[in-house]
Amino acid sequence: MKNETGGKELSTDFLTNIVADDVETGVYHRPIATRFPPEPNGYLHIGSAYAIHVNSSIARNFDGTFNLRFDDTNPLKEDMKYVEAIEEDIRWLGLTPNVYFGSDYSEQIYAAAIKLIRKGKAYVCDLSPDQITKYRGTLTEPGVNSPYRERSIEENLDLFKRMREGEFQNGDKVLRAKIDMSSPNINLRDPVLYRIVHAAHYRTGTDWCIYPMYDFAHPIQDSIEGITHSLCSAEFKDHRPLYEWVLQELEVTEPPKQREFGRLNLSGLVTSKRYLRELVEGGHVDGWDDPRLPTLMAFRRRGVSPESIRKLMGEIGMLRQNSTVDSAMLDHFIRQDLKEKAISVMAVLDPIKVVITNFPEGELEMLPLNMNESKPELGTREIPFGRELFIERDDFMETPVQGFFRLSPGKEVRLKGAYFIQCESVIKDAATGEITELHCTYDPATKSGTGFSGRKVKSTIHWIAANVAVEAEVRLYDRLLKEDAVLSESDNEWEKLLNPDSLKVKKALIEPYLKAAAYKETYQFIRHGYFSLDNKHTNEEGLVFNRIVSLKDSSKKNRS
Repeated sequence: MKNETGGKELSTDFLTNIVADDVETGVYHRPIATRFPPEPNGYLHIGSAYAIHVNSSIARNFDGTFNLRFDDTNPLKEDMKYVEAIEEDIRWLGLTPNVYFGSDYSEQIYAAAIKLIRKGKAYVCDLSPDQITKYRGTLTEPGVNSPYRERSIEENLDLFKRMREGEFQNGDKVLRAKIDMSSPNINLRDPVLYRIVHAAHYRTGTDWCIYPMYDFAHPIQDSIEGITHSLCSAEFKDHRPLYEWVLQELEVTEPPKQREFGRLNLSGLVTSKRYLRELVEGGHVDGWDDPRLPTLMAFRRRGVSPESIRKLMGEIGMLRQNSTVDSAMLDHFIRQDLKEKAISVMAVLDPIKVVITNFPEGELEMLPLNMNESKPELGTREIPFGRELFIERDDFMETPVQGFFRLSPGKEVRLKGAYFIQCESVIKDAATGEITELHCTYDPATKSGTGFSGRKVKSTIHWIAANVAVEAEVRLYDRLLKEDAVLSESDNEWEKLLNPDSLKVKKALIEPYLKAAAYKETYQFIRHGYFSLDNKHTNEEGLVFNRIVSLKDSSKKNRS
């Protein structure tokens, strides 16, 4: 399909087709425009990123505009800290949208309400919230008209003006649309348009004590900004008739169209804002940026790149229905992104000491190691090799089982980038019987890179020279929820739902190169996965690394 305005080749998803048809038929005499309208009362997550992707990509494909508009019409929950965090997340995703605030349109929205009152399409109602709910009816029973529904236009104008002036208390009165209390769509049964809230707003202070409801404010805000396509998640489909009613009654020319797409969820992740808040406020996680959460700030802290998020979104395409995608798909794109840019380093997470008995005491030999395992053209750096080393404890087995080809008594392995070594003896703690040291010999003729073509070994293991090893904390993350966890609408017992192995903290030994690790850099810990420096807990007392993602076949690699 061609974009008639720009000649671009477009995808043929259902949303693109809708917009392309509007362009072709000349529905709008203005550029295509979309928006992302978050409430500044929380932090963005992977589902938010998908909504951003849908709106921004449609605008981009049609050479249109994309707005970030803060839907800040509830002074009880909103805060500037959320505005700043959302803007940071948007920039991190690589977008620079026009930024607007719904609270800047307060006068226009108020004027729209006055217009509806004058047309006899809105009235002030004195019913309490519970009474309004009761009068609304059910899915099988029609609603009942409010006893205040037939107030005169003059009385409604007077009462609404006095609501604005602060004469009434919270809950005393609301402004309702006059539509149809018997409508099969409950959203059209005289919905509330304005409520009284005596609270300071984070931007407008105490200028207002009445605030519009989202369903009323949103179409007006879209119209003011020239939005053509108001793309929102599927749960708003039943709200679309009200969106269209507001624009029709306000006599908006070339009104924006609301169209819906499916919400994105990832398996094993919590994406409900309410559930996330429970986890954070209950102390079950390390704040909103805990790397086990799907918030964008958590992805950023964990070391996930925005490129991998964008690739995931592009692969998913435009969803018609709410969908849950396997988290492994995101992991795939993270690995794909890191494979050719992460710096390869050696780190030992469960060390056991190795003494190379035939290597000279007090000497260090500098050996080259590729900066990136997948791209040798990126060059090498030198790492120290000495008489005493550390290897992973599970890289040694005193009595090897069938299929174990790593180090064992009398067997040889290659040390990564170094030499063949053979285990000659095992030293154990006399009291516990635990292995404390391995005494080995090395073969100087087997140095990596020298073209040695003699005998072969079946395994290569990584290592750290003991006298230069640097201590660090390493955090290994797994899915936050148990695989069989089922979330309820309320009263979740998180202690029973959370995976006890979702975070493992290890004291590791790392090569000295990592003493100068940078926050925006990523590292492949050979055989362990991809890691980044934790920007929250790293301090003068020590380095802390988060595992971004494990290696694709880490459970099988070097096990045979």
